[in-house]
Amino acid sequence: MAPTLELPTGETVTPDDVFLFNGYPYRFVPSADDRFAFELSPLYWGGGEMDVPFPDREHLAAQWGPDSRGTLSEAEWRDWLTGARADDRFDEEELAAVEREVLGGGDGGLLAGLRRRLGLQ
Repeated sequence: MAPTLELPTGETVTPDDVFLFNGYPYRFVPSADDRFAFELSPLYWGGGEMDVPFPDREHLAAQWGPDSRGTLSEAEWRDWLTGARADDRFDEEELAAVEREVLGGGDGGLLAGLRRRLGLQ
């Protein structure tokens, strides 16, 4: 069974799920280190120094800002991408990679994750 994390929204996510944390798509990463309980890894910039470690779920709740929404529907991810394309903090390569992940186009897409959870893959 995959490790899970309960978000402050009440949703439960696995490392395969993408969710909006403080205005950016992240994944939950269980910790392999005793210094913290888990990390949130930014979808595009993750896997290194950009990952955010948390000692426990309470610290996540304390940092869960107004731009945090949890998991999004495909339409909500499309809206987020539309807004991000108008924001000069994001470049097109980054947004194309995020789009592939959250809208399909590869094994890591939102729909692929749903199919895996439903046992259809």
